[in-house]
Amino acid sequence: MVQVEVTEGILEGETINNPFGGTYHSFKGIPFAEPPVGDLRFKAPQPLKPWSGVRSAKEHGPICYQKHMIIRDSKPEGSEDCLYLNVYTPDIEPLPLLPVMFYIHGGGFSCGSGNDDRYGPELLVKENVILVTFNYRVDILGFLCLDTEEIPGNAGMKDQVAALRWVKKNISNFGGDPDNITIFGESAGAGSVAYHLISPMSKGLFKRAIAQSGSATCYWAKSFEPRERAIALARKLGFESQDIDAIAFFFKSAPKENLVQLRVPITMSEKEKEISDVQLTIVDEKAFGDNERFFYGDVNDALRKGIHEGVEVITGYCEHEGLMGLCGVDMKKLFEHANCYNEFFAPKDIVINCPIREVLDAGRKMKKFYFGKNKVSMENLEQLVKFIGMNMFNYQIVQFAKMICNKNKTYFYKFTCTSELNLMSHVFGVGNILGKKPVVCHADDLPYIFNMKILPIKVDQNSETYKLINNVVKLWTNFAKFGNPTPDDSLGVHWSPYSTSEEQYLDIGNELIFSSSPDEEQVEFWQMLFKEYCPHYFFYK
Repeated sequence: MVQVEVTEGILEGETINNPFGGTYHSFKGIPFAEPPVGDLRFKAPQPLKPWSGVRSAKEHGPICYQKHMIIRDSKPEGSEDCLYLNVYTPDIEPLPLLPVMFYIHGGGFSCGSGNDDRYGPELLVKENVILVTFNYRVDILGFLCLDTEEIPGNAGMKDQVAALRWVKKNISNFGGDPDNITIFGESAGAGSVAYHLISPMSKGLFKRAIAQSGSATCYWAKSFEPRERAIALARKLGFESQDIDAIAFFFKSAPKENLVQLRVPITMSEKEKEISDVQLTIVDEKAFGDNERFFYGDVNDALRKGIHEGVEVITGYCEHEGLMGLCGVDMKKLFEHANCYNEFFAPKDIVINCPIREVLDAGRKMKKFYFGKNKVSMENLEQLVKFIGMNMFNYQIVQFAKMICNKNKTYFYKFTCTSELNLMSHVFGVGNILGKKPVVCHADDLPYIFNMKILPIKVDQNSETYKLINNVVKLWTNFAKFGNPTPDDSLGVHWSPYSTSEEQYLDIGNELIFSSSPDEEQVEFWQMLFKEYCPHYFFYK
């Protein structure tokens, strides 16, 4: 039994034996804002009221009501009362105070939680850092936008800010240093991290940031026609109206069961596309009185002007990111679209921002670059995976690094570790689609950082796999402690910061190899294409 006093009252957690060595103190299910229910649905999170007596913090709080985006037969679960966080600390009275790592979960902005079945703290806390995980509103509940004061959008991102503010205010009571907080996240969590780097609401709340397989520059992190999407969603639910106030009332009064995993195309190309996209995400928020806006303006302009001063960054991606884009796809129809329509190969930002003649021309050049005169088929599927990975993740992440590295110390990586932990391609249902070769799919980096209890694997601490885990955990926690992932020679490599001239990066594989210019040929071609057709979205200038 262990107790900590925070702003709102006293919490009682528990002390846990860490299977990887030592013990840590666990505090779960800590509320950080009032439940966003009733009239608070879609609104910014409200300050938490104090409680009396001692509050038990031994069980996770409810997750946001959701349906899993990958597991098709899963049933909806969770609650609208979902704003809870978890603190795992190796010591509540350390000298000096400990670095804090604040993790933002992924899930396409439509599912996920901070629970320890996926994000167990044991690997990180053994390195003498504090881990904080949390829930935020997802899907329609978190990201619906009508461009009105009632439903302005970005509710889920404001939940993230509220959790960060709570941590900044209270973490010293758990032994954490409020002036040494590292935010980190993967996929949609990484897109979130990148937005926090340019959000006026987030400024001053953290010192460092790690964005794994995602960026604010990724097309799926930027909402496309959110108001039109909301009107179409209402129509799909049987409410036909152009009256925004009436639509707002409809969504505020709809049962939560109706507001989960809805997908609705608003263009013909979306309707035909076989690769599913995130639809409800971060918006350019309109001003309403004194209401705080999470983000407003143009993402590319904001990044070019500069992220928050002094914040140090790690960013990068996994080797076969594009495999995730084949999850649940009808491959026969996919090949038909790829072989019949040049638009299929036009990058999403070019599709959105260019005339159709230019879209077709850009797609034609892209198809020639990856496939020459060959048809797309199972025989050259790896080329398609490369294209999808660049379109969804890699190109935009490289450009993100180029935009920020001149003003902020930035480290770049490519994750290539392979072991029995690389299971995400099987979770996505594409495990052997590239044959028997080892693959490093989207999210395959996570089991090397977190003790993921949902995986049917127990890693021997004397194994080669555990050495890989130790490498990644050391890199991440060294960065959180020192702002340098390799402050000494204990890992046998020196990871220098990224620059636009040298484009240095660390290949985080079964060996740690320092190199330069990741995926150089592809990146250079994509840069040329964007400079020609969509110069504003050629991010680095």
